[in-house]
Amino acid sequence: MATNTTLEEKKESAFESSLKSNDTEEQIDIWFYRPIGYQIALFCAKVGITPNPVTIVSIFFGVAAGILFYYQELWINVIGMLLLVFANSLDSADGQLARLTNNKSRLGRILDGAAGDFWFISIHIAICLRSQNEGWSALIWVPGVVAGLSHVVQSAMADYYRNVHLFFIKGTSGSELDNSRDLQKEYDQLSWSKNFGMKLVARTYLNYTNLQESFSPHLQKLLALVRKRFPNGLPQDLIRDFRAQNKPLMKYTNIVQFNTRVLFLFLWLFIDQAWIYFMFDIFILNPILIYMCVSQEKVSRHFYQQLTHPSENKYANI
Repeated sequence: MATNTTLEEKKESAFESSLKSNDTEEQIDIWFYRPIGYQIALFCAKVGITPNPVTIVSIFFGVAAGILFYYQELWINVIGMLLLVFANSLDSADGQLARLTNNKSRLGRILDGAAGDFWFISIHIAICLRSQNEGWSALIWVPGVVAGLSHVVQSAMADYYRNVHLFFIKGTSGSELDNSRDLQKEYDQLSWSKNFGMKLVARTYLNYTNLQESFSPHLQKLLALVRKRFPNGLPQDLIRDFRAQNKPLMKYTNIVQFNTRVLFLFLWLFIDQAWIYFMFDIFILNPILIYMCVSQEKVSRHFYQQLTHPSENKYANI
C-alpha cells in the first residue's frame, strides 16, 4: 500500500513539474489539456522527440482546423474543432516536454508563440471567405483584420504578463521573460548573409518583445529596478507581496488567451454565425485587454514606489 502511494505521489510530482505554475494555469487546462499534453510529452520523451517538432506539428493541425471552418457544413466544422483541440494539446505538450526534459530554447519559445498566430490567421481568413460566400461584401475583411491584430496584441500581452508573474515568484529559471535590450544585442551580432534565417527570426521576436514592452512602460521601470537592485534573487517579502497583488490579474490573461475565445468560436460555428467571432474579439476581448494592461501598470507603479521612496520602502534593508 505504501509502495502504491509512493508511486502515485511520484507520478503527481512529475505531472506538477511539467506545469508552469498553478497561479498561471487555467482550470480547463489543468483538467483537460495538461493531462493530455503530459501523456504526449511522456511518449515524446520516451522515443526521443524534442519539443520543437511537436510545436511544428501543432501548427499544421491548427491551420488545417482553420481551413475546415471555411465550409458551412457543421460536421466538417466539428472535425475542425477536434483538430484545433488536438493542436492545442500538442501546444501544451511541447512546453511540458521542454520542462520535463529541461530542453528549453529561445527558438522553441518563438515557435510556440508563432504557432497560435498561424492557427488564427487561418481561422480569420476562412471566416472572411465563408462570410463572403454567405453574401457579405469584401468589407468583412475589415473586422477580420482588426480582430486579427487585436488577437496578436491580446495574446502577446497575456503571455508577457504570465511570464512577469513567473519571474517574480520563480525567478529567471521559472520564466521565459526576455527584454529588448538583450535581444537587440543578439540580433546585431547576426549577419544577414551568414545567418539569414536566424536573423529574420530574431528580428520578428525583437519586434514582438518591443510590442509587449511598449504596452507596459511602468512595468519596464519596475523590472529594470528589480534586476539592478536584486541581481542574486528577489527578497521573499517582495515575492509574497507581488504575488498577492498580481495573482488576481492572471484570470484576465486566461480569458484573452485560447480557451475562452475558442469556446465562443465553436458556439458561433454551431449556430452558423461565424462572423460574430470578430465582434467578440474586438468589442469584448479588447476591453478586457485594456483593463488587464491598466491593472498591471497600477501594480507596477505601486511596487516601483515601494522600492524608490525611502519612507515607504519596506524592502530597503533586505
